Amino acid sequence: MFEKIQTPAVLVDLDVARRNIERFQAYADSHGLKVRPHIKTHKMPAIAEMQLDAGAVGITCQKISEAEAMVAGSDRLTDVLITYNILGDDKLHALLDLSRKVRVAVVADNATVVDGLSAAYAAAGATLEVFVECNTGADRCGVGLPSEAAELAARIDAAPGLQFAGLMTYPPVGGAEKVQAFMTAAKDLIEAKGIAVPVITSGGSPDMMTAHLAPVATEFRPGTYVYNDRSLVARGVTSWDDCALTVLATVVSVPAPNRAIIDAGSKTLTSDLLGLVGHGHVLGRPDISIDQLSEEHGRLRSEGDIGLTVGQRIRIVPNHACVVTNMVDGVYVYGKNRAPELWPVPARGKIV
Repeated sequence: MFEKIQTPAVLVDLDVARRNIERFQAYADSHGLKVRPHIKTHKMPAIAEMQLDAGAVGITCQKISEAEAMVAGSDRLTDVLITYNILGDDKLHALLDLSRKVRVAVVADNATVVDGLSAAYAAAGATLEVFVECNTGADRCGVGLPSEAAELAARIDAAPGLQFAGLMTYPPVGGAEKVQAFMTAAKDLIEAKGIAVPVITSGGSPDMMTAHLAPVATEFRPGTYVYNDRSLVARGVTSWDDCALTVLATVVSVPAPNRAIIDAGSKTLTSDLLGLVGHGHVLGRPDISIDQLSEEHGRLRSEGDIGLTVGQRIRIVPNHACVVTNMVDGVYVYGKNRAPELWPVPARGKIV
């Protein structure tokens, strides 16, 4: 099926991706959770439409340019949450332009961001929905205390041009208990001020099938789940059969009986480890490790005879699927009854 594809190449099994989408949607539906998938994993409007078809209420993006690319690629992507603090006149003008085309909401975790959003939208005579981002243990962005969330929610509620939309978090793996405690406390404090909390949105594919353990959340934002990867298999969330994205590589050298070199290095597989040892899983060869990457070379090792020949092709499940997608202009999609076809990745490289 893949004989005519030049390597290295990124392959996506659409049948598996669709199954992954439908599996989580069914779980979320059974627990009364809305699904707003993060498109960072696939960066493709066509895949986002598959997620909408399954029941997603909208999409999540990380940057304005990423959202612009997604919206430009589909007239069905009309509800976008951007989960990133937005600062600066150029970005605020771009956000305004985008929000004139589709429904857009954003997050904020400090007064500087809130005041900037307010000034831009009030001057334009427009209204923007803003979530308060909360730190529930991941120690990235987010206010650190429920009382701080309540204070910022009140600031948003009083700000011209803004509407308080709810609470948002991206918790660490296994963080459901902290999400429940933090968000419940924050919600109670905000409602005590007479402000409604219409949405509480959480996320993270590693915990997607236990999202019901934080029932205070009304929405979930999984990303990697659409393709899955080695990190999720290692966490026991999924299996190799559920990994829709693989990297097709060619053995270009076998310089020693226990060592081989492939044409996929850090520019294809990424250097992300995510706590793992090695840089991917070779399908059908659990005895092989990918122990070293340079830009264009991947080094494979085996305890015994590696059993590979120059020119042989292998498929690899990467450690982190999201970063792999961002490094290629196109992926080869295929299915049981579908020959491989090159699809562009419109939102790749959109980092502003």
